Amino acid sequence: MLTLTNISVQIAGISVLRGISANIASGATVALVGRNGAGKTTLLRTIMGVAGAHGGSIGINGEDITRLAAHRRPALGIGYAPENRVLFPNFTVEENLRFPCEAQGLDARATARRLQEVMDIVPELKPMLPRSAAALSGGQGKMAALGRALMVGTRLVMLDEPFQGLAPVLALQYGESLRRLHQVRPELAILITESNHALLKDIQSETLILERGALIADSTQAEAAAPHAAAPPVFAPTAP
Repeated sequence: MLTLTNISVQIAGISVLRGISANIASGATVALVGRNGAGKTTLLRTIMGVAGAHGGSIGINGEDITRLAAHRRPALGIGYAPENRVLFPNFTVEENLRFPCEAQGLDARATARRLQEVMDIVPELKPMLPRSAAALSGGQGKMAALGRALMVGTRLVMLDEPFQGLAPVLALQYGESLRRLHQVRPELAILITESNHALLKDIQSETLILERGALIADSTQAEAAAPHAAAPPVFAPTAP
C-alpha cells in the first residue's frame, strides 16, 4: 500500500534520512522505533509532503506521490496526527475534526458519517466536541488529533509519538481506540512512531528500527536502538 524507495532528506545541508526503503501493506500496524533525533518525525512529514524528499520516491497503491503537494495528500486517504497536535485553538473540537473533510469538499452527509465512525472508535471525544480546542489538556489534544487524522485517513494513518506524555488512563483509552480502529477499518495501514517500543507492547505491530536516519534490521542493533523494548519481530526494510 505504502511504498518508500530510497528516500533521502536533507535539512540545512545535513542528511536526516538516508536511503529509506520499505513496504507497508494494507491492514498492517507498523511501529517506527528510534531514539530522539533519529529521523522518525521527518519521515512522517516527508510522507505527508510537509518535508521534501531530496531523493527516492513515495507510492500509495502504486501511484507516485513524491511531488504531490502536501494539501492534496489527505484526499488520497492519508491522515496524520503530529506529536504537537496542531489543533486550531479558536475552533471547537468538532470543528477541528470536521475541517479536513470540509477542506476536501466532502458533503455534509459524508462528513457526518465519518464523524460518527470516529466517535465509535474514540468515544472519549464525544463529550469534548463542543469544547474549545484551547481548553484541552495535552493528552486530550492527542485524542482529538487522532480523531482528526481518522476523519481523512481511510488508507493510511500516521501517529507521531502518540503515547509520549499521556497519563496512564488516557494511554489505556488511546490503546483501546487503536484496537477498535483495527476492527472497524481492517484494511487501514497504521504507522506509529515511538522512542520506546515498550509503550506499544499491548498493540500488535511489526517494527521498523530507525537509527541515525537509516533503517536497520539486525537484532543486536535493534536492541541498542530501543534498549527498553521487548524483542519484537523486526519488519525488515526492502532492499534499496
